[in-house]
Parts: sequence; structure tokens; C-alpha cells
Amino acid sequence: MRRPMGAAALTAAALALALALAGCGSDDSASSASSASSKPELTVTGAYMPAPVADTMAAGFFTVTNSGGTDTLTSVTSDLSDDVTLHSTKGGAMEEEKSFAIPADGTLAFASGGNHLMFEKLTHRPREGEKVSLTLHFARTGTVKVSMPVKSATYNPKTGH
Repeated sequence: MRRPMGAAALTAAALALALALAGCGSDDSASSASSASSKPELTVTGAYMPAPVADTMAAGFFTVTNSGGTDTLTSVTSDLSDDVTLHSTKGGAMEEEKSFAIPADGTLAFASGGNHLMFEKLTHRPREGEKVSLTLHFARTGTVKVSMPVKSATYNPKTGH
């Protein structure tokens, strides 16, 4: 024979059920926080280096797409140069940066006239058609290897020429 639940037990059961169901809901701030703390998932695309016009310096461009949590690009290394630095362009002036944040579910673009890599003291002057090996160093992801093709000095990624 079943005994009826007391009012206190019934209230406790209803409260427990309500709390369990509340955990199933979608709270944007909670999902944003979990997205920011989730593992970054990085993809590097569009990498290229315009053929340098000087023997000592070159620039590099690419886009990092992140479909996971936040990360930070902390440095870049390459066999082409022991001196690869990260730069931004602000108000037309180039400024060296220590790192670049990559937002959760966002992108970090390195493009002509904006963020870019500077390769100084080149081991050799790369020619159009060569590929330059890079290693991107991220705070959370670790390292990502990239093969950066050398394009014409006037290459425009929007037109492909």
C-alpha cells in the first residue's frame, strides 16, 4: 500500500525537478563562458608572402579561424629568419605586438595594411613559387605548422593575382 507524500516531501521533489530542468535550458552567458573556456579549434588559411623586393626583409599574411575557445598567438618561428615579429598597423603606423588574441568562434586576420608578420635578417631572399615554413605558437593550442607560398610582389588575395 502506497502512502501519500507529505507536503514537505512533495515540495522538495518539485524543487529538485525544477532545478534539474533549469540545468537543461540554454543560457547565452553560460554557453559563451563555456565556449571561451573550451578548447580552441584553429584553422590557418590564405597564407602567403609577397616576393620580397629586398634581401633582408619580408612580410607574411594569413587568417586564423577559431571554432572553439579563446587562444592567443604568442610568436612565430621560421627557417627563413631568426627574427620574425608580429605587427599591427594603427593610424598608418606599424607597431610591434607581443601577441594577438583570437576570440572564441572568431578570426584573426593578417592582411596587407593591417596585422602582419615581419621577417628580418633573411637567410635567403625567397622567390615567387617557393614555400616558406612557419611554426605558429599559441598559448593554449601549442604549435601549428604552416607552409606559406611566396607570391608575386603585387599579389592581391582578393583577385588571386
